[in-house]
Amino acid sequence: MFRETVAAKLTPRADRGIRNNHVMAINRIAWLVTVLVALLTAVLLLLSGYTGYAGLGVAVAISAAINLL
Repeated sequence: MFRETVAAKLTPRADRGIRNNHVMAINRIAWLVTVLVALLTAVLLLLSGYTGYAGLGVAVAISAAINLL
């Protein structure tokens, strides 16, 4: 009886929602991580008092974010 229950849940009709997931390309994930790391670096530099370098970190984040569009 347990096998029938499990088999009933693994039908193509039940898995229809799984197939609707969008695939994200690995290069898009890499650019997103780059943007987040640059922003984190900018925040840490700003908190340390390095305003010029923090601005540079924001500029790098914006430049990397262009590749996400």
